[in-house]
Amino acid sequence: MTTSRQFMLGKESELRIEVGMETSIRLRLNSGAAEIFGTELPPENWITFPPRHKFAVFTWNGATIEVNGPSEVEYVADETPMVSYVNVHAVLNARRASAKGSSAGGADSSQGPRVIVVGPTDSGKSSLSMMLLSWASKQSWKPTFVDLDIGQGSITIPGCIAATPIEMPIDPVEGIPLEMPLVYFFGHTMPSANADLYKVLVKELARILERQFAGNAEARAAGMVINTMGWVEGVGYELLLHAIEAFNANVILVLGQEKLCSMLKDVLKSKSNVDVVKLHKSGGVVPRNPKVRQKARSYKIREYFYGLTSDLSPHSNVASFSDFFVFRIGGGPQAPRSALPIGAEPSADPTRLVLVNINRDLLHLVLAVSYAKEQDQIISSNVAGFIYITDIDIQRKKITYLAPCPGELPSRYLIEGSLTWLES
Repeated sequence: MTTSRQFMLGKESELRIEVGMETSIRLRLNSGAAEIFGTELPPENWITFPPRHKFAVFTWNGATIEVNGPSEVEYVADETPMVSYVNVHAVLNARRASAKGSSAGGADSSQGPRVIVVGPTDSGKSSLSMMLLSWASKQSWKPTFVDLDIGQGSITIPGCIAATPIEMPIDPVEGIPLEMPLVYFFGHTMPSANADLYKVLVKELARILERQFAGNAEARAAGMVINTMGWVEGVGYELLLHAIEAFNANVILVLGQEKLCSMLKDVLKSKSNVDVVKLHKSGGVVPRNPKVRQKARSYKIREYFYGLTSDLSPHSNVASFSDFFVFRIGGGPQAPRSALPIGAEPSADPTRLVLVNINRDLLHLVLAVSYAKEQDQIISSNVAGFIYITDIDIQRKKITYLAPCPGELPSRYLIEGSLTWLES
């Protein structure tokens, strides 16, 4: 039997907790005021955190926190970078107010901050993004959250890039609300699998948001917060620069890496309207090895189908091979050798659509269901959701799949990547 324990937090300190892999814990605020990733805790209310959650309860002026249940790690830290984070928020807020005030003055003056959070793996990018979004929404702004991190994914499953408006502080347990997210399926958890396709999707997402902003002065003024991948060298760095340009980012927050900060300052020095700001990462950020990251991805996919606390019942469906067209994006030569200049080698086309033969290779893959009406719209279309292939019967030409809800799929076009999941 685990007894409750109380933590007295002093001014500007935080209680850092890592919940175990199998057990949940409960926590409540007994006195004072405290927040998790920018969202205030309701007083005297028990909140249950399911397994594998890592979070910090921060207080500006002091608080008493009660914890019930076993945790893997729990300690109070007095040194946090929160003051610098909230200072950034204050600057962003001033820019939002100024953009709102000048919405009659044309597109440029009415554009609120477009913040891109960059830094190596496990530097706290997602946590900082959540804080900035929660603080902004608490002051009645509705910023757009853009998640470009295909490795982990805050809005939906890994292997995707996505965007959604944030209208209220983010729930510390439930995470990002999913009213109407815009989701594009990259299909891999490493950008090197098809860096050109990643660029195409980022550009497409940026274009759609630009169009939405053009007709919505409130969203323009609120701006966006963009979370990025932890790959910051080589191809990763190139994709970072591409994202900064595609989204027209004007505030770049660099977490915990001097070298990256100086490289970005150097390459962007000609852009007078872009601010590059270096911030310290929190001491509570836990480095995760590849195995832990892989497990986190698997749990994220499971959560999509079964819910955070296994409270959802996904539906198993059987369909004929002929009901679907499964496509892979990329691969295959662009042109036959005979059509090329002498000596030239055919290169793979990163955005070529390849029709996939339905066979046992699809087993345990997570496929995206495209909103495309025509085959040639597949790359530029966002996706409706995902299915998981549980069985392929070659003899009967039947495919069994798991979907989050019953009924027909919204489209016959499915997209295959390399995203696998073994349901446990």
